[in-house]
Amino acid sequence: MSLKQKYYNLYGQNDLTDYRWNQLQEIIEKAKKERSAALKEQDKLGNGWYMSEKMAGMMLYVDRFSKDLYGFEDKIDYLADLGVTYVHFMPLLKSREGNNDGGYAVADYLAVDDRLGTMDQLEKVVGLLKEKGIRTCIDFVLNHTAKEHAWVQECKNGNPDYNDMYYMFDDDTIPNEYEKTMTEIFPEVAPKNFTYYPDMHKYVMTRFYEFQWDLNYRNPQVFNKIVEVLLTLANKGIDIFRLDAIPYMWKEVGTSCMNHPNVHTLLRMMYEIIQDVCPSVIFLGEAIVEPHEIVKYFGDRDEKECNVMYNASLMVLLWNSLATRDVRLMERSLAKDYGVPSDGVWINYARCHDDIGWGFETGILRELGFDPEMHKQFIIQFMLGRYPGSFSVGELYEFNPVTLDARNSGTMASMCGLEQALKEKHEYKIELAIKRILLLNSIIISYTGIPLFYSGDEIGQLNDWSYKEVKELAGDSRWLHRGKMNWENAEKRYDLASIQGRIFSGIKKMLEIRKSCEYFRADVKSTPVDVGNQAVFGYHKENKMMFLANFSETEQWVDASTFDWFGLPGEMHDMLTGRPIRSYNNRILFGPYEFVWLV
Repeated sequence: MSLKQKYYNLYGQNDLTDYRWNQLQEIIEKAKKERSAALKEQDKLGNGWYMSEKMAGMMLYVDRFSKDLYGFEDKIDYLADLGVTYVHFMPLLKSREGNNDGGYAVADYLAVDDRLGTMDQLEKVVGLLKEKGIRTCIDFVLNHTAKEHAWVQECKNGNPDYNDMYYMFDDDTIPNEYEKTMTEIFPEVAPKNFTYYPDMHKYVMTRFYEFQWDLNYRNPQVFNKIVEVLLTLANKGIDIFRLDAIPYMWKEVGTSCMNHPNVHTLLRMMYEIIQDVCPSVIFLGEAIVEPHEIVKYFGDRDEKECNVMYNASLMVLLWNSLATRDVRLMERSLAKDYGVPSDGVWINYARCHDDIGWGFETGILRELGFDPEMHKQFIIQFMLGRYPGSFSVGELYEFNPVTLDARNSGTMASMCGLEQALKEKHEYKIELAIKRILLLNSIIISYTGIPLFYSGDEIGQLNDWSYKEVKELAGDSRWLHRGKMNWENAEKRYDLASIQGRIFSGIKKMLEIRKSCEYFRADVKSTPVDVGNQAVFGYHKENKMMFLANFSETEQWVDASTFDWFGLPGEMHDMLTGRPIRSYNNRILFGPYEFVWLV
């Protein structure tokens, strides 16, 4: 179906749609004319680059990483040294003053936050990154704007061209109908989905926070305006757009207002436009929903939506395997085929800027003999650090005292036991924590997809408890793991006797191996293998490579006959160490948290 057909099917055959369609064509043609010669050269190669084995990303807050975009120039070599090939700048577009949901309450899509620099400086940084072979990703908030956004002001001022760009009602009749079936995003801190404004005598849909007004995509003007901004930013050299909160974009009374079919139509139209104007650009979709719903946001071979999506399932399965010393849930969950298209790629990560919510395949849990609710409570308490024998140190996020439901916050190192070990000055626990950190990184680097690191995790940065002393941050435990980059510790990255050096060099070496071997391309599938030991996770890549990882702190034996189709033990060697893998009576011994990449 053509772009025009999709547009008219969505917005109807009428004079207004004709007017908006012509307006959209003008926006597209203008963007084409304004795209630079250098970017047009880049476009000639298309966007298949995201499938490469050389892809590795880092996400960071500019102010916490380098203070601002000017200081960031001096940190580019650090990223290149590690092996990063794309940088995800956490929200840096101009947001509202005060509480702004970590930058996701955008007040101006075409301006950079004053504290960080200017749009010209961002464009300069993007160019410097390209010179180092590093691409740029930014957050693009599609579902809502800050209530201070110019579009809101035009709406308030009665500009007819901005009518119905937001969901606004004179009384609560329709809002109450919506509330019957709409889910709440933050039920504890921001309950309900509408806010009444006495000065306007209006009810406004504010699904996330009161200061974030939901855009009304039923109005084609909203789509046109968003596309105009998207293309303008793409012409600044942005390579990857992280499309924020996409499941919520289309609202309809009587539904949950999530994953509506028209959301997919909107995304397909946006992707088609991007491919027309700037075909080297890709979309990264953020949809924290059930696995069978996530895969729909890839689109299909005929009509694409997002090129890459976050593999939230892998994240929670990794932490679960560490906490339980049992990989069976991960093995069986990852073995399920959800129908990911051949050019749909997962972003693999152990943690991000957000909290961790514990969504497991409840059917598989029951098959393994676990009660899903009891298991969820176990993992929440374990990652908090309150379960007997836990090595993790963290905090709860969105704790519900009635249901006891919660999510968890914490840095990778602290949740892997490093904070506890250092506090106790326990050398062996420090050793185990480093091993856990490298183990998790070995999976996200080697499993099919693109590895993504959070800034500071590559040097084992701990929880930042000082956030509690900052009034604007103290109520949000996610700032626990969003600490400022410790550049003094980063200088220790070449000292292999230091914690920072061991973690940094370990990750760097794995990335170097990944980039040198085509088996790590995103189109080479990873397949879990049951190796007969519930503490050891095994998977292969099209019978060409075999990966084994011990998720416990005790030695584990693996029967080599469980994968004798891959090759006799005496014929294998570990890519990471170069050593041959020997067997004892056809068994292989793994040390605490040991992992191997076999060829």
